[in-house]
Amino acid sequence: MAEAGDVAIGIVKRLRDAGHTTYLAGGCVRDRLLGIDPAGDYDVATSARPEEVQRLFRHNVAVGAQFGVILVIEKDVHVEVATFRSDDAYLDGRHPTSVQFTTPQADAARRDFTINGMFWDPIEDRILDFVGGREDLTRRMVRAIGDPRRRFAEDRLRMIRAVRFAARLDFELDRATATAIRDMSPGIHQVSQERIGDEITKILTEGSARRGFELLSDAGLCAEVLPEVEAMKGVEQGEDYHPEGDVFVHTLLALEGFDRSPRRAELVARGKGDPLAEALAFGVLLHDVAKPICARRDGERITFYGHCERGAEMARDICRRLRRPGAVADRAAWLVNDHLRLLNAPDMRVGTLKRFLRQDGIDDLLELCRIDAQASNKDFYYYDFCRDALRRFPEEAMKPPPLIRGDDLIALGHRPGPAFKEILSAVEEAQLEGMLASREQALDFVRERFPSQTA
Repeated sequence: MAEAGDVAIGIVKRLRDAGHTTYLAGGCVRDRLLGIDPAGDYDVATSARPEEVQRLFRHNVAVGAQFGVILVIEKDVHVEVATFRSDDAYLDGRHPTSVQFTTPQADAARRDFTINGMFWDPIEDRILDFVGGREDLTRRMVRAIGDPRRRFAEDRLRMIRAVRFAARLDFELDRATATAIRDMSPGIHQVSQERIGDEITKILTEGSARRGFELLSDAGLCAEVLPEVEAMKGVEQGEDYHPEGDVFVHTLLALEGFDRSPRRAELVARGKGDPLAEALAFGVLLHDVAKPICARRDGERITFYGHCERGAEMARDICRRLRRPGAVADRAAWLVNDHLRLLNAPDMRVGTLKRFLRQDGIDDLLELCRIDAQASNKDFYYYDFCRDALRRFPEEAMKPPPLIRGDDLIALGHRPGPAFKEILSAVEEAQLEGMLASREQALDFVRERFPSQTA
């Protein structure tokens, strides 16, 4: 077991030695039964009151002491330790007005889904299941505990979480749970955009994005949280380039490609919350987001002129709306804006091509374009052209050290100002084209092309 699991079990033992009933709870129990690595996500449930937990563990943070939750920090591992509780009324759609410390059975009954409502006693190695979670794991079913409408009224984000669990685990939604989500989906707006954005990001990056968005759409949630994506449905595309179907179908296929992408796995492996993985995910989801508003029909021909530029604006706005980091919004917008630039690559001058291919994020842009092609007419010519060019051009040919600098221009009689950038850019372009290879050649180039106006 990973170190986080050892730390969590150590916390259980210490609480048990102090006379408190204590178990591991929630997702780590579910994942253990499914043979999945919890990846450091361990929670402890105990009869100990918050103040007793704080006395036993010196390094702690009272993240929700009024709800019985203390964050215990051991060996740089963070473990939530929560007192068994039942909840009173929820008035804000997220937090109970008060809690009552109670029994494991009552604690399980107030949790979200049966598969998350089990406990594991690691000392005696036994599962405590008061809500039918093991049966639902066998049935591969996500089912709310008790009345699903009550569970979702307590915290409406649970509607998106139900979809995420079903997608990630390849489970079905229980019929009553799915019906409640469809009926209550307009209420998702009571949840903060940041929490919604966090869940959408997890759906996008956990490896089941296509199914996640199919379920979000079927449940009525996509129309509420990402209406721009729902608007892709029924937007026809030309069969020559898009034999797969409308823009929504194409986007689902692109998400499937992202699910299988080695680049996604590489970025996600860097750790939770990697902005590059998040940005590429949003780039894939939103690369054609402006097609519904840019679609035009010219006889039998369907066009989407301007959808890259307009889509970049929309992608940035959507990422900001979902409270994603600025770096994510900027990178996603750039990916959307430039995702068709590869079509121009074979006709670019050598210097222009080198500038294009040396951009920060080019690997993500190329991967988006590969995924886009795979999800449409499977024409990989432009992607292959750029990959071949990257192999042909060594790093020093793409980013050579400058042959001259501003001081050299001053020595030639030029006054500092906006013209410096133009001159130095022209020198670099000629260098990238292979026309200039030395400082002396660069100085002669400037004397010829940009003669000094000073005496």
